[in-house]
Amino acid sequence: MIVERTLAALATAAAVVAAVSVAIVAAFFALFALVEPFVGRAGAGAVVAGAAALLAAIIAVIAARKMEGDKRRHEEAQAASLGAGGHADMAHIILNVIKDRPLLAAGAAVAVGVYALRNPALISAVITSDFGLRHAA
Repeated sequence: MIVERTLAALATAAAVVAAVSVAIVAAFFALFALVEPFVGRAGAGAVVAGAAALLAAIIAVIAARKMEGDKRRHEEAQAASLGAGGHADMAHIILNVIKDRPLLAAGAAVAVGVYALRNPALISAVITSDFGLRHAA
């Protein structure tokens, strides 16, 4: 069920990206047609190239701000997760990675699942293992 929801989310994201890409290309064609009578074909091509560069710069600035915010949040979470022993809790780190990068976590889960399906010995080893719980009790 989790894999189905993840795949549905990925398909939705891909559809949104495709729709936005088509809209951007259509807008650039419209911009070309709008400015061509005034500046000629070469000038209209330059205007469209400039608009594309401006759009790329805006997207890069937004992405850089988001990455800086993610980095700051990660540093704060890492400082908060340091235990009394001076090292971070591994479960907290894994949960932060899953929370911060859900697509990466979903991709890793799918990759582990595919690997486990192709290697039945791994599945049987995990199922038959008691992880040392009998000895700890």
